[in-house]
Amino acid sequence: MRRFINRHPDAAIRLLLILLPFVLVIAAYAVASSARLAANPDDKLLPSWTQMQQAVDRMAFTPDRRSGEYLMWKDTAASLTRLGLGIGIATVLGGLLGILQGLIPYARALLSNFTGIVAMIPPLAVLPILFIMFGLGEVSKVVLIIVGILPFIIRDIAQRTGEIPREQLIKAQTLGASTWQITHRIVVPQMLPRLIDSVRLSLGAAWLFLISAEAIAAEAGLGYRIFLMRRYLSMDVILPYVAWITFLAFALDFALRLLQRWAFRWMYRGEGR
Repeated sequence: MRRFINRHPDAAIRLLLILLPFVLVIAAYAVASSARLAANPDDKLLPSWTQMQQAVDRMAFTPDRRSGEYLMWKDTAASLTRLGLGIGIATVLGGLLGILQGLIPYARALLSNFTGIVAMIPPLAVLPILFIMFGLGEVSKVVLIIVGILPFIIRDIAQRTGEIPREQLIKAQTLGASTWQITHRIVVPQMLPRLIDSVRLSLGAAWLFLISAEAIAAEAGLGYRIFLMRRYLSMDVILPYVAWITFLAFALDFALRLLQRWAFRWMYRGEGR
């Protein structure tokens, strides 16, 4: 008897299983929206597809009457700029400090416990401090993203560095390699694809910190617009914005996976994927 855990869906069934949860959610929303609007045509909680389409057209494809700007694209550009700066700086610092902490015993003794304690501090709890120190402008929002994801990246890369087979380091030292040569010829090439994995795992948290900062103090941004529309119960704007954020997050994750496959093909040799 073939056990169920050993059965794998073919391509058609796999595609069906992938699409099924999305179809069920969309269908459930359509039914609930129709029922609420039938009972109260002015209900704003679950807008119809037509109402959301009109809201997207108004926000993304119609110039704002006051500024003449396309608000959705302005918000997207502002949020992605902040997110890109925060993730970029955290990636560089996290990669460097993580490798040092995982490879150099003195650096491990200096940074390990400190990084672990800092990682326990809720980043949103220090947001008021960041606003006081850096003001309500762009710097505080970027710093919040850095503070939020940097400790995780450092700890993850340090752990991955520590998992490098000791035999590789011993062989390199036997051949006369210096600490610098071991670092940039053995450790860094193996850690770069792992660093991409760490960034991918940090994307959700980075978006959370970005949206939180924008909701409190901003003049543009996806989080700012969502919380601004909340005052008017404009779910026809909020729901498309949430869907757009989800799409952007998925696109960033997918782009990082493509980069990893293209730049580090050796990771996928013999895996059939």
